[in-house]
Amino acid sequence: MQSLLRLLQDGQFHSGEELGAAVGVSRAAIWKRLQALEAEFDLQVHKVRGRGYRLETPLSLLDIDLLTASSSFPVILLQQVDSTNAQALRHLASGAVPPFLVIAEQQTAGRGRRGRSWASPFGENLYYSLVLRVSGGMRQLEGLSLVVGLALLQALREAGVENAGLKWPNDLLVDGRKVAGILLELSGDPADICHVVIGIGVNINMRVAPRDEAIDQPWTSLRQVVGGQVDRNGFVASLNRQLQHYLQLHQTHGFASLREQWEANHLWQGRAAVLAAGLQSVQGRVLGVDDTGALRLEVEGQEKVFSGGELSLRLRDDS
Repeated sequence: MQSLLRLLQDGQFHSGEELGAAVGVSRAAIWKRLQALEAEFDLQVHKVRGRGYRLETPLSLLDIDLLTASSSFPVILLQQVDSTNAQALRHLASGAVPPFLVIAEQQTAGRGRRGRSWASPFGENLYYSLVLRVSGGMRQLEGLSLVVGLALLQALREAGVENAGLKWPNDLLVDGRKVAGILLELSGDPADICHVVIGIGVNINMRVAPRDEAIDQPWTSLRQVVGGQVDRNGFVASLNRQLQHYLQLHQTHGFASLREQWEANHLWQGRAAVLAAGLQSVQGRVLGVDDTGALRLEVEGQEKVFSGGELSLRLRDDS
């Protein structure tokens, strides 16, 4: 399957004879394999008499050799998984020693914050989970998701997405549309030694939402912003480099050293917003964040600080 996909990823026509010879099966067996690909990965293959077969949309498939070369830690590349975060936690529980990285071509049960699903079509976006060992206590976790956001922001800009920005606590937006999100999950005792899974999802080459997957907020992708297909292996290399840089700064100096940079890239700085926590909500003006990454709001003339994994921030005039 993998060799067949690599031949077809260019989106050009390939004859049955060519495909059969490349994967070592008869021409008659190729169509059955292509039908299996369509069913397993929800891909569309066009068949034209006299021309051959091609994918409806070209793909930029991930390459384990390129991924490994751009990473300073072991990489696990999967074709399909329920969730890279879930797989990372299972791998950790089986005795794997961090750091290591889990990446997949497709997720069948991708998830975001607050129990939301994350659209995860095959071969189009990035589903990325980095597992790290944390031994410095709570200080090493303070503001961590915001630091990851800064690294991701720089990778987006290197890819040509100039007007991307941050939304507290874990989203990246372009013109008000979500392009990426971050989900951190902990295993162990955060006051002592624990492990953190840094889950990152980026809409890279997605053109339309997957069938049967409703997206409950405006979204965009790198492809839509830059006007063409983006090399996903190159994007991972950029993200790895930026993460290594920002995580080192965070480990050495703490989030306080990056707070000013984060606020300078926060799209809703100074805006009137509503902070929701379950059925409760607070209205105020966004002042920024404190040295731990908690949100600072001006509420009825007083500054208040909020933190927690289930908080959601939206603009006050956003329905």
